[in-house]
Amino acid sequence: MPTVVASQETRDARKAKIVGVNAETVTNVTSTDFPGHYPGEDHEWDVEAFKNNLTVQFHKLQPHDASFSLIGIDASIANAFRRILLAEIPTLAIEYVFVHNNTSVVQDEVLAHRLGLIPLTGNPAGLRWLRQYQKPTDEDPEGTGVADNNTIVMKLQIECTKADNFDELIKKGEDDPTKIYKHAHVYAKDLEFVLSGRQDMFFDGEANAVRSVHPDILLAKMRPGQCINMEVHCVKGVGADHAKFSPVATASYRLLPTINITKPILDSDARKFARCFPKGVIGLEEVSAEEAGKEGSGYEGHEGEKKAVVKNTFKDTVSRECLRHPEFEGKVKLGRVRDHFIFMVESTGQYPSDEMFLESVKILKEKCATMKRGLSDILR
Repeated sequence: MPTVVASQETRDARKAKIVGVNAETVTNVTSTDFPGHYPGEDHEWDVEAFKNNLTVQFHKLQPHDASFSLIGIDASIANAFRRILLAEIPTLAIEYVFVHNNTSVVQDEVLAHRLGLIPLTGNPAGLRWLRQYQKPTDEDPEGTGVADNNTIVMKLQIECTKADNFDELIKKGEDDPTKIYKHAHVYAKDLEFVLSGRQDMFFDGEANAVRSVHPDILLAKMRPGQCINMEVHCVKGVGADHAKFSPVATASYRLLPTINITKPILDSDARKFARCFPKGVIGLEEVSAEEAGKEGSGYEGHEGEKKAVVKNTFKDTVSRECLRHPEFEGKVKLGRVRDHFIFMVESTGQYPSDEMFLESVKILKEKCATMKRGLSDILR
């Protein structure tokens, strides 16, 4: 009897983790202060239990692109990480543009906007050393003031002229502006970093200097006689203030799909079933003699025939295509694992994609510490 109870508890606990995906509805999605209870389920918070249940699995790790799974956490925690990644990690971006001269066809405001959206990078230690610049407000008319530890200065000084062999190229019929003119195109790499004060401790040298992540971002096109002369000030900010400060191009997550084949799907039906999913999700295998000889398996008399088996649910998009076909009715159950979050993080380049998640953890810890101090003050 105890063995049966334990088995039932295990099945119920597993069921509680699955969000049902049906043809037209989604079931078992309740998330309230009083979630559905199952035998053996315990909602008491315990740090050790959380540590034992939490798992991190990396699927892809590249400088600007990472994919990893967080397993064993609540949706509220996963969503907190996502929102922090988008809006609360401080990054460096161009905030002020001082236009001394601009005779290009691009208006000052448009060019300033393009400059502001350029993703910047530099020595990571220096970027952490920089403090956030506080703008003057009605309550604080002075703000923090411009200083070497909160403002990065860059200059854009460029003029378009004819190439040295301009006449020769024209005689040959050359009409490519980038060949017959110098600086016909203005790129992000034309921004020059200007060291100031203590910044030489971190940003000295070409490898450490503040620069564009992507040097070939086109800013403007010019012709001989046109020039641009600007000075820009870069400060740290957060994505909640402006999208240019967001360190990610995208940060999202999805729940791990589940596919449970409840009844045999054979031969032509199996091939059709596999086509209902992305490549690699469903495979075809031959029914073994052991399976065909097992009474009640559903494979009796089908030895050697092809059957559908689940290979890799990670690749599934949960399109529910298989639920549209009557031949699969009652033979498959789709779902998602409630506490398995697959994160996709694409960095704009200022932080490596894996470091950004660690930064989001630090910020969440700081938020929790602030709230804890506030509660302590209330209880005094």
